[in-house]
Amino acid sequence: MPAASGEPAEPDGPEDRLRRFATIWSRAIFPVTATSMTRPEFERHLLPLARELRGALHALPFDPGAAQRAGEALVAAHCTDPDALSRTLGVIESYLVLYCGGGERAVPEELRARCSRLQHALAAGFARALRERTRTEQEAIARSALTARSSAEQALHATEARFRAVFDGAAIGIGIAALDGTILEVNDTLTRMFGGLEHHLRGHRVSEWGHPEDAPHVWRLYEELVRGEREHYRVEKPFYRGDGTVLWTNLTVSLLRDTDGNPQYQLALMEDTTERRLLNLRLRYEATHDALTGLPNRTLFFERLDKALAAGEDARFGLCYLDLDGFKAINDSLGHSAGDRLLVEVADRLQSCATAPGEMVARLGGDEFVALTTGPGTARAVEELAHRILAALAVPIRLDGRELTVRGSIGIVEGPAGERGSAEVLRSADITMYRAKAAGGNRFERADPEADARAITRHGLTNALPAALDRGEFFIEYQPLVHLGDGSVHGAEALVRWCHPQHGVLGPDRFIPLAEHTGLIVPLGRWVLQEAVRQARFWSSRHADGGPLRINVNLSPTQLHHPGLVADTVDVLERSGLEPGALCLEVTESALIGADDDLLKPLRQLAEMGVDIALDDFGTGYSNLANLRRLPVSVLKLDRSFTRGMQTEPADPVDLKIVEGIVSLAHSLELAVTVEGVETGAQAEQLRRIGCDTAQGWYYARPGAPDRIHSLALSDAV
Repeated sequence: MPAASGEPAEPDGPEDRLRRFATIWSRAIFPVTATSMTRPEFERHLLPLARELRGALHALPFDPGAAQRAGEALVAAHCTDPDALSRTLGVIESYLVLYCGGGERAVPEELRARCSRLQHALAAGFARALRERTRTEQEAIARSALTARSSAEQALHATEARFRAVFDGAAIGIGIAALDGTILEVNDTLTRMFGGLEHHLRGHRVSEWGHPEDAPHVWRLYEELVRGEREHYRVEKPFYRGDGTVLWTNLTVSLLRDTDGNPQYQLALMEDTTERRLLNLRLRYEATHDALTGLPNRTLFFERLDKALAAGEDARFGLCYLDLDGFKAINDSLGHSAGDRLLVEVADRLQSCATAPGEMVARLGGDEFVALTTGPGTARAVEELAHRILAALAVPIRLDGRELTVRGSIGIVEGPAGERGSAEVLRSADITMYRAKAAGGNRFERADPEADARAITRHGLTNALPAALDRGEFFIEYQPLVHLGDGSVHGAEALVRWCHPQHGVLGPDRFIPLAEHTGLIVPLGRWVLQEAVRQARFWSSRHADGGPLRINVNLSPTQLHHPGLVADTVDVLERSGLEPGALCLEVTESALIGADDDLLKPLRQLAEMGVDIALDDFGTGYSNLANLRRLPVSVLKLDRSFTRGMQTEPADPVDLKIVEGIVSLAHSLELAVTVEGVETGAQAEQLRRIGCDTAQGWYYARPGAPDRIHSLALSDAV
């Protein structure tokens, strides 16, 4: 659609969005830039820098170096006004993720964290380039001043005024000291930097200006310079002012020699970096702390965790991974504003739980928090920390006149440093936390490597399911259904298998629950139905004299709720040419407990077409025998638990009575009875005498290839 009159068109592709970002950037800083370029030319100059920032935002691994180079490039383009830096940081904060943050795997929280670090890096690069530019200019001025002062001895009246103008008017602090450290001269800028009183500087010794945060090599470099072993050095150094506040500087000290080359004076050039340092500290804080709660964020937590895991062979760590139980319900019912206030209160309570040395609490995002403890005895300390956290959460939180009870599930990982990486530790804690949540919540669980391995395998299988169906990794085995009266093959049950490339052949218990959870059960179930019906039609064509072989296909609860169940079944039958009476759909008893008319309607439609409906695993749930009257079923499949009592001699009389009762009731309701799990001839004979109609189990045949069913159909099953 074209843009409305007077409205700019929304950028379409990534390059258009990048150009839009560069346009916004150039409009923001061009007014404060001393350049001979026009604004369009300046925008074209910024475009490569914007492209580097976009690349750094998505780079793996993350590297903020591109942002530092962008800051240096701004200074090179004469964007040296401090307002240019603040406007640039504002543009990056507001528009970089908006216009350059696209991508299928983009995670908004991670992009915002990266954006903050890019701001920090750009400010650092800008500051470093500006400092170098200023230092170069001012050092040249200072040397010129000293040269002028030396020349004044020959032409005092001509040069004294020039020297003073340069020395006193310099934008950076300049001081001259004797080789013994006595300060001889300071300019006005340096005096103002130290509080405005010249007597606090002149006549004092350089050695008086030590500071606890001095780098170890600072005074070693100073001694080398006054001995004439080096010409200059450059360091970052803090100083105490007269009022006790701290002045941070970029300090350059040069050695001045006399005409014979002997050391004579020290020349110090000082650039005040206090405000820049505070800006860097603020940007660093914002990049490493959660904006809502003030807790350390994911970035800072991983820095601390990496440090703890690299602490040495004897070091240990303990980690609590906390997820609030039911937080989504609070957000949905009270609103996100109330949810945010709740998170702030939770963060304060967690912070009060982790006050011992080596302990920290961080917010990873949403309602997920982590607590880290290090030092000796972490096996006990981490459990005590988890107990404190659960106790702190147990006290109700008052919010808008309501008292809310907050619960949490905690996964604990504890062990020696150096054995695992931070990603592996956090994954184990996450898996363990979900085990605690599955166990009812409001508790903690310790990590179990075997449980972790099972969870990782389940996750891998879940991710591999969609591609497995496309690659044809599923296949069907068939187990015969046998008439108990004459032992003839009545049909077969279709049982799906997965031929996994790494794990081999997997039974349905390994992947059907995963397919249910992901929704893939619908296309998988449709494929099983198509393949089973096609195979049944083939059997019928080869076994025409004995009547069609029936095919039983399982339906999952999700398939029962799918609106296309009836249409898909009719389509499959019509395409194959199989009679509806040769198909039996098996539905578990638990799926129909409390089923209403809407759920039963598609089953009734299929039953009216002639498709048999079997109630599978009957007897394992809350069997409501009276409910059978309203269910559109024609077959009851008794669970194998009933046949286990018949394996002993004599058979369990209670099981026999229960099966007799069910069979009698089923036949009175004109329902056929099929029994699963028949493994011996004695079981088969008992079930035949009781009156069961059909059976299946290893006594007749194990599930196998479809050609075995055809062979069994041509002879007795046993």
